Amino acid sequence: MDSILSIILAILIVVFCIGGCMYGYPKYQVYKSDLAGQAQLKEAESNRKIIILEAEAQKESAALLAEVEVTRAKGVAEANKIIGNSLKNNESYLRWLWISNMKETSNDVIYIPTEAGLPILEAGKREKRE
Repeated sequence: MDSILSIILAILIVVFCIGGCMYGYPKYQVYKSDLAGQAQLKEAESNRKIIILEAEAQKESAALLAEVEVTRAKGVAEANKIIGNSLKNNESYLRWLWISNMKETSNDVIYIPTEAGLPILEAGKREKRE
């Protein structure tokens, strides 16, 4: 009798295990899918935050580069103003600068304005005709 009772008990345990698996497996699949969806959602949110932070960094970088460019342009404008003011009514310096630069040129075409303000164009380049 003990052996029959133990066989019945073993069969009941196996039946309950199979029934529990048949009931629990679909629930586990739903739970597993839910966790996978939550993980994908978290990953998408994280990727979105990364993209936003990168865009904000590029925006700040562009603003700083624009500020640098404006500062540089102001410096160039100020330098040009100073140079322009220093060259006004300073014809002797300009003549000296022109003469010193003439020493550095070699076989360059130089246009010299005449009394009418028109340059003599390439007068020395004409070939002699025979």
